[in-house]
Amino acid sequence: MTSRNGHEPRPNGTTAILAGVVGLVLAGLLGYLPLKFFVDYGFAGMDGKVRGVLGIYSAAALVLLAGALTTFFRAVAGAVLLLVGGLLAVAAVICEPVLLYPGYFGDFFAAMFRFAPDDAFVRVGAAVGGPLVFVLAVLPWTFRYLRHRPAGSW
Repeated sequence: MTSRNGHEPRPNGTTAILAGVVGLVLAGLLGYLPLKFFVDYGFAGMDGKVRGVLGIYSAAALVLLAGALTTFFRAVAGAVLLLVGGLLAVAAVICEPVLLYPGYFGDFFAAMFRFAPDDAFVRVGAAVGGPLVFVLAVLPWTFRYLRHRPAGSW
């Protein structure tokens, strides 16, 4: 849609910027848990399943960080990375009870939302923030803003 003077109006970037900010906060939150475990227990003293779960948390944090920074530079790849990062954040929370506490899936989430275990705020943040980042990044307004190039720009 063009205006009277033939220029395309600039799309609103609220959803893209909000997705980037929430993704950046979530990246810091998800990066805290693996860092704390690696500092407290060391890498060699951990079971392979624990390393795997912490690896998923770390991967989600890195993808969200890259996606947020790329989104701030108005690249469509940033929204795609935020989509993947949101899914990885949810996958990390779901994989933790499946791999580490088999048979206690419901008990894990009940304790998590009561903030009973240590660092439950990270898991609740991932369970809430991951879908939020995903939804904000998948909205058409986000992609419209990131794809928009004003006339005369490179």
